[in-house]
Amino acid sequence: MKIIFLTVLFAVVSAMPTDQTDDKYVKLESAPAPVYKTPAPAAAPAYKAPAPAPASTGYVAPVKEVYVPQPYSFSYNVVDDETYNDFDHSEKTDGKVTTGSYRVELPDGRTQIVTYRADENGYTANVKYEGVAQYPEYVETKKY
Repeated sequence: MKIIFLTVLFAVVSAMPTDQTDDKYVKLESAPAPVYKTPAPAAAPAYKAPAPAPASTGYVAPVKEVYVPQPYSFSYNVVDDETYNDFDHSEKTDGKVTTGSYRVELPDGRTQIVTYRADENGYTANVKYEGVAQYPEYVETKKY
């Protein structure tokens, strides 16, 4: 009986037309792959140097301005207990030789004093320190 049933089923399926399609499935036909052509490389643009300016344009180069150094002097002093800033600076020049000094309180408790001179031979500084460096032992505080 099974053989008869399978034979009938096979006959019915093979008798069905093959050009019918189900709405859920759409047969896609493959299209030939597109052919891309690589463009030829463009030629580099030719560089043309600009023509030299004619000698008779009347152009005159600007005259370089020369500034003569002027004498000056200044000084300032800062003492701020809140930020622990304590320094001063003073300087003066006659237009050729500049002299000055500055003083800075260092974190280690010393004072650094620099006196300097700048002239046609260069910059010369003399550095000295006053006081003794102090490095107190660090004590960690508890955080709550």
